[in-house]
Amino acid sequence: MKSGKPAPPHYHGHRQRLRNRFLQAGPESLQDYEILELLLTFAIPYSDVKPLAKRLLAHFGSFTGVLDAAFEDLVKVDGLRDYSATLIRLTKACAEYYLKEEVLKRQRIPSLTALVDYCRVSMGGLKDEQFRVIYLNTQNEIIAEEIVQEGTVDQAVVYPRKVLEMALKHKATGLILVHNHPSGNLTPSAADRELTQAIIQAAEALNLVVHDHLIIGRQGYFSLAENSLM
Repeated sequence: MKSGKPAPPHYHGHRQRLRNRFLQAGPESLQDYEILELLLTFAIPYSDVKPLAKRLLAHFGSFTGVLDAAFEDLVKVDGLRDYSATLIRLTKACAEYYLKEEVLKRQRIPSLTALVDYCRVSMGGLKDEQFRVIYLNTQNEIIAEEIVQEGTVDQAVVYPRKVLEMALKHKATGLILVHNHPSGNLTPSAADRELTQAIIQAAEALNLVVHDHLIIGRQGYFSLAENSLM
């Protein structure tokens, strides 16, 4: 005799299996769409989210592309509402904050790799160029990070004054220049090299040391110091 109680949707058991796989074997046990699918279950409790996860990956090209997408672009995807888009943006923000705390809240930079990882998460997916400076004290401890300019980094004469004014404000003795190349081409342009030299020359007059200039892309980085270009 039937109880009249409706059978649970097929995806309920599937969701639990995804959670179990993640908890027992980690994210490596899941495909990209399954990780995104599992994330979406926390914002969309009563529907099958696998098709939506696959639509997002197809629309933005990759898992990284989904996390890098702006809120207004996410909500344009059929089936994705405000709560889900907020959760995706929050996930990206949490990853960025975790890496930032690891790098910028320690007394010293733990490693170039850690610094690059943070910069790639926070800058690698940006659509426009952004120029940042990380300021150091005499012990090479990080004391501040500043976004100096957003937009095309090609006006070298503008930056030295801004960079050095902030160095004096933070009482810094050293700095690391960082900017991203949205195109993915990490080769420094002539403008990048001219900008670096202009800042180095201006910094020397104030006994400031420019330790490096990092160019960040979604897939990697280029260090001007490592490549003997400064």
